[in-house]
This record gives sequence, C-alpha cells and structure tokens, in this order.
Amino acid sequence: MKTIDAKSLEFSELNAIIREAGDCDITGCLGQRFIAAGMGYRHINIHGTPGNALGAYLNGGSIEVFGNAQDAVGDTMNAGRIVVHGSIGDAAGYAMRGGEIFVKTDAGYRAGIHMKAYKEKIPVMVIGGRTGSFLGEYQAGGLIIVLGLNTDGKPIVGNFPCTGMHGGKLFLRSDCADIAFPKQVTARAATPEDLGEIEKYVAEYCSLFGGDLKSLMSSAFTVVTPDSKNPYKQMYVQN
Repeated sequence: MKTIDAKSLEFSELNAIIREAGDCDITGCLGQRFIAAGMGYRHINIHGTPGNALGAYLNGGSIEVFGNAQDAVGDTMNAGRIVVHGSIGDAAGYAMRGGEIFVKTDAGYRAGIHMKAYKEKIPVMVIGGRTGSFLGEYQAGGLIIVLGLNTDGKPIVGNFPCTGMHGGKLFLRSDCADIAFPKQVTARAATPEDLGEIEKYVAEYCSLFGGDLKSLMSSAFTVVTPDSKNPYKQMYVQN
C-alpha cells in the first residue's frame, strides 16, 4: 500500500495522486476536500482530518479515517463504506443512496438528510454517540442507527428530528421520552423483530470500535417510521 504525505498538497493534487496510486495510506491530512470522490473498488486509510465531502459519490470503495471528518461525509454516495474513528460534521450522508457509514462518536446537524433507497440498495448510517438537530430530515429510505454512547447526559438527538421524513427507518437507543417528533411520523418502542433488522450493523460497529453487543441490543430502542409518503401535503397545503 502506497503512503501519501498530504501535508503540503491541495485537494486536486491529492486526488490526482490517489487515482494513480490505488490502495493507499494518507498521512498529514489537513482539511483537503473531496477526497476519494467517486472512487471505485479500492481502499484508502486517512490519518488526520479530511475536509468537506469526503467520499462524495463513492462508488464501491472503502475509506477509513483515523480521526475526525468535516461536513458532508458520503454526500450522494452510491456504494462502499466509510469508517470514521472520531466525530463528523453536518449533513453526513446527504442524499446517500447506497453503502454504509460508521462513525465512532458524534454527528452534527442534518445527518441523513434526503437519504434514499433504490431497488437492492439500502444505505445505512451508524452513529455511536449523538447527533445534532434535523436528524433524518426528508429521509426517503435506508436505515439510520444512533447508539447514544458517551453523551454526558445530553439528549441522543437535537431538535426537529425526522422533519419531512417519508421513507426508511430511524433507530435511537433511547426511550426518547424527552424528544418531540413531528406529527407525520410514528415513534414507538422497537420490537424484537425490529432489533433483528439492525443487529448485524450494531455488531459491525462493535467490531470496528469496541463495545458489548449484548448490552447494546438489550437496551431500549425507539424506532421511527413515516405515516405518510406525502408529508409535504400536510406540512404546506391548506385543507
């Protein structure tokens, strides 16, 4: 695996080198944007902090970040995997339509906005800590799982989760007694059948970052699903 020192490279230079290198190990990453945008079947490790739109349009490749990442991780990604051993910024998984994102700790605002599914493609995002406001905004498909680990007593999610949600499922490891959801969704206690749907992803989180699968899966989870496929009517149209 080739090692690339990104410390003095602009994002366009770095991406040109990645395209030529194949699998690679990037050191000294300092906020370069669009790393591995559209990348196919290869693997890169990143040491440092990648900038916005890491793995945008990712198309089968895998990225592992040993640190934090900035906004729009996995923007419109189609396939592949992104693993972040830290926190991520806002709008992670924007319009994500396939693949998986695993985040060890927290995510910012609007994680999973416009996430969607298509045929056999089921995008999945697993966040180990908590998220900011507007989680799952306009979600149209896929799975978002938030485990609420090490939140220091803060709510597992910020304000206005699931606004405009009209597809997919959201799982929160909490009874969510203190969270206000919009009227067009149903938030209920997860059943054993619901938990069976996410167990393999929680197991993968534990494999990547550590954790006790049995303890996590025996916790209370809330599952949120939309009541309507046309939430905009009740939000914006006067009857």
